[in-house]
Amino acid sequence: MNEQEKNCVGVVETHVTTLSVPAGGFRLEEGGVLPRVDVAWESCGLERAENDNVVFICHALTGDAHVAGVKPGEEKPSGWWEGMVGPGRAIDTNRYHVICANVLGGCSGTTGPMSINPETGRPYGSAFPQYTFDDAVDVFRMLLKQLGVKKLAALIGGSYGGLQVVNWMTRYPDDMEKVCLIATSAALNTQAIALSVMSRNSITDD
Repeated sequence: MNEQEKNCVGVVETHVTTLSVPAGGFRLEEGGVLPRVDVAWESCGLERAENDNVVFICHALTGDAHVAGVKPGEEKPSGWWEGMVGPGRAIDTNRYHVICANVLGGCSGTTGPMSINPETGRPYGSAFPQYTFDDAVDVFRMLLKQLGVKKLAALIGGSYGGLQVVNWMTRYPDDMEKVCLIATSAALNTQAIALSVMSRNSITDD
């Protein structure tokens, strides 16, 4: 067993929370409505305290809620940020309670195209309604409220997750004490936008 394996956060299980959405469903910024929103999330580290020791991590586009630890049935830690999250590491789980949730519209447990549309009984697929960063952040905030988290010690995100943090900190600056932005920006240049459009079109056009 190497040093990283010995100092990992241990076994981490995925939880799924069904949000208490308003009457009529969760209304998205682009006009769509989700009658039900489930959020898959994981947590690790020090037990959550009343003095707001929670660090929330927004994952990158290719990431998920498994930021650190050993999944049930596995023998080695498999989190995508093992080098950063753990005892004595930059995000010290001896000091903080760390939460990471799968983003809205993804494919790792939070409501998205693979989820069952309760109105049809079949997966949403390409019929999943358009959503924005506002919607994704609002889902995270609803989750934290249901978990009883009143204020974050820190909000951290990289790349796609960093864009969520930018949205969150500008709309709700009182939600957190500190923020950490990694490999992200407040805006995209024209080349980045063009590449994003090409990527989306290649998916939607199959």
